[in-house]
Amino acid sequence: MKIIKTPIPDLLVIEPNVFNDQRGYFFESYNQERYFNNNMNMLFVQDNESKSGKNVLRGLHFQKPPFAQGKLVRVIQGKVLDVAVDIRNGSPTYGQYHAVELDAISKRMFYIPEGFAHGFLTLEDDTIFSYKCTNYYNKESEGSLLWSDETIGVKWDIENPILSEKDKIGPLFKDFKSPFTY
Repeated sequence: MKIIKTPIPDLLVIEPNVFNDQRGYFFESYNQERYFNNNMNMLFVQDNESKSGKNVLRGLHFQKPPFAQGKLVRVIQGKVLDVAVDIRNGSPTYGQYHAVELDAISKRMFYIPEGFAHGFLTLEDDTIFSYKCTNYYNKESEGSLLWSDETIGVKWDIENPILSEKDKIGPLFKDFKSPFTY
């Protein structure tokens, strides 16, 4: 397993060791001991999965404390542009984002700790997206930012993605009061 630091502290890209042969492939998608040995001491309590057609954009979402969630995300089938936005008050990278392409071929994963808004754009049909969470989902703790907010400036490279009704009306970053502290 290779752990790659990103320009935003605490966001990590994980490249697992994938073993391919004539039968297919094998890899460990998660091994708690290996993560702990690399100072990644998160405990996961919930797994989620979604399937989407091409050009579906989900996000930018987060859970407010005390139900804030860290996420280990990966693609089982297809490809996504995955984005995390730092929403931790006092962070030197507050309001900045990092994007990474995740796909079923590389098996690359992205770790997004608490204090980040998260979203992804599917780049292929029938994309299956999976993520482990460090806390349970709580509807009353849902939060979001508008996916197309120019202040954040995510380069999605799409003009009219397929969105949920709530993702069409997320708040702007300039009006946002973060519940997180760096």
